[in-house]
Amino acid sequence: MDHELLAEGLGWAEGPTVLPDGRVCFVETYRSQISVWQRDRGVTRYAYTAGGPNSCVLGLDGVLYACQNGGTVGPWRAEEMLPPSIQRIEREGGRAEIIATGLDGLAFHGPNDLVFGPDGRLYITDPGTYRPGDPEPSRLFVMEADGGGRLLAELDPPTFPNGIAVEADGNVVWAESYTGMVRRLRLDTGAIEDVARLPGDKPICDGMAVAADGRLFVTTVNGGGIDVLWPDGRYDRAIKAGVIPTNCVFDGTALYMTDAGVLADSAAASYGGQLWHLDSDVEGLATSHGRIG
Repeated sequence: MDHELLAEGLGWAEGPTVLPDGRVCFVETYRSQISVWQRDRGVTRYAYTAGGPNSCVLGLDGVLYACQNGGTVGPWRAEEMLPPSIQRIEREGGRAEIIATGLDGLAFHGPNDLVFGPDGRLYITDPGTYRPGDPEPSRLFVMEADGGGRLLAELDPPTFPNGIAVEADGNVVWAESYTGMVRRLRLDTGAIEDVARLPGDKPICDGMAVAADGRLFVTTVNGGGIDVLWPDGRYDRAIKAGVIPTNCVFDGTALYMTDAGVLADSAAASYGGQLWHLDSDVEGLATSHGRIG
């Protein structure tokens, strides 16, 4: 698989999404913004979000939705803190509007990743701050088009559900940073099942994407690339790329991967992040879109 480094000098890059014109948006948490890359211009600011954006996803009509953790990466704190929330950005250069600070009577602790399902609903992980020794509740939510929503699951003990994706049949899969597990929620029954634990001593799962053939592509911040699983949990292969991989997204057979570059172990911001293009031999699952509000 061919690797191409598209951009570097990024401030904790994460949560990529591909725009209709082929440009790639992603968050830079340390810069409190959504950034956009295009081949002839490099990286520029798409929208200022304040706080600490963790991921973004394209909705209908070119609207972006972002997970806002409030302003944290490890011990780092943003200059302009916000409530943990979901934000909507209507256009490039536009204002990031908070559309929800919680759902189903529960306040968010720190939304981490989000994805639209084929049903047009928005699925969200809410693990709070990464604190293995003192974890916050680990929750999954779904948000309806009218802005309402409900709690899908609360994971006990907390597992830090991080990256989230929706499979072709509508079932929800996510990667857990505390356990190294990939798990699945079957929406028809509400049953949660283990898919697989990633290899290694203490794998810290982060983001994920789904291929058209159902394989799950999972980034691990301490794994040096992407682990690929079959839907039944069988291990397929490892794709070595980057240093601290955080998330990935398909665009046809192109796979874009964000990389933090350095671990989040300092109160000072770091700018060693990267954006990669991996020329995959696998087609990505068709992307679903929706609109909230």
